Amino acid sequence: MMSFYYSYQPLIDFFLIAVGLGYSQQLALRAGVFSIATAGFSALGAYATAILVTRYGAPVPLAILVSAVVGMAVSYVLSVPLARLRGAFQAIATLAFVQVVIALLLYFEGFTGGAIGISGIPRVMNTGWLLLAVLVTIYVIWSINRTSVGRVFNALRQDDSVAASLGVPIKSYYALAFVLSGLIGAVFGALRSLYVFNIEPVDFGFHAMVASLTVVVLGGRNTLLGPIAGALIMAILPELARPLAENRGILNGVILILVITFLPNGVGDELVYWLRRRLRRTPKTMSKREEGTDVVAAD
Repeated sequence: MMSFYYSYQPLIDFFLIAVGLGYSQQLALRAGVFSIATAGFSALGAYATAILVTRYGAPVPLAILVSAVVGMAVSYVLSVPLARLRGAFQAIATLAFVQVVIALLLYFEGFTGGAIGISGIPRVMNTGWLLLAVLVTIYVIWSINRTSVGRVFNALRQDDSVAASLGVPIKSYYALAFVLSGLIGAVFGALRSLYVFNIEPVDFGFHAMVASLTVVVLGGRNTLLGPIAGALIMAILPELARPLAENRGILNGVILILVITFLPNGVGDELVYWLRRRLRRTPKTMSKREEGTDVVAAD
């Protein structure tokens, strides 16, 4: 067991980071905000923590806390114009946000290291801390889902005009969903920087945007299992596609197309829905069998 863990520890750790970033992406999408800003929040959290720890000698917990505040503040400011946009326009706006963040990281070279980035970040994160962060995130989102806030998020995703007609302050809830997304994205960006020793602007570019979005598309955006299933698929795929060498991208694309076509809700969501249907059906089946047994006994 331990030999398996040590052999695949980097894969497990990056899987946990991908799950956390997946929840950041899922929160925005679940509330009807077509955002791909998770990579930008992750970059802000990573660089804030790296700069505070390496240049100012700040304690790691304080650096993570500051990163979380930065992510929340920036996401709140960004939520104001996003609340006035819909669909593809939100995606374009958040794409522009990520590009602006990367441009600023490159421009302020004396502060951020430019294209070279920041190195020498103490590696204090391990599997245990990353797992704890994921579990706390799951608990927070699970708690939100059980409140009226979670139900409003679902209503906004399905039809925000109906929600508005019922008196729901949709702009406030859009802002709340986006701030939570920014908080989680910044925190896991900070944790990532404390794991990889070195960060560069390219780490948070187009590939990072696609990766966080793909995790939710593959896993699902409506259940807690979604990001876990999506990140698991994303972690396993490179291992399965290793024999294909440079053609491994073909397998990734084919699987993504198949999931979107046949499992549009995502693998994780479809699994949860299937289990719910099975659990609902079981009591009815058993009651029918008991009725049949009673009839036979009466005869």
